Amino acid sequence: MTQAKQGSKVTLDYEGRLESGEVFDSSKHGDHSHPLEFEVGSGQVIPGFETAVVGMTVDEEKEFSIEPENAYGPRDDRLTKEIPKSALPPEPEPQVGMTLMMRTPQGDIPVCISEVKTGAVVLDFNHPLAGKKLIFKIKVLKIE
Repeated sequence: MTQAKQGSKVTLDYEGRLESGEVFDSSKHGDHSHPLEFEVGSGQVIPGFETAVVGMTVDEEKEFSIEPENAYGPRDDRLTKEIPKSALPPEPEPQVGMTLMMRTPQGDIPVCISEVKTGAVVLDFNHPLAGKKLIFKIKVLKIE
């Protein structure tokens, strides 16, 4: 029976949720409604996810959790920046939790509005899952 190892191309279904039970990503629903494919050891997925897949076989299911250090890292308060509201488009009205796309030399990145002040907003450049423990349930569909 083939086991997933460094260099294996793995296809799997997954569901990722937070400790609160909130599902943040799934291969069956939402934006990524198709199985995940990646090469083990290539760094295409977070380190803790890659480690959990090693040794699994086709049709095997597993549930595991990943601490922030092996996921999207801890939250870094230095990754917030206050900018004047005038630097934003006039519509829509900025609100806490709203995601904006910022253009950078490396490409567009999502940033979240963490605070709205009278003439300014505070942008949070941390990954939305930074500092969070992630819980995954996966099922291996194929190993090449």
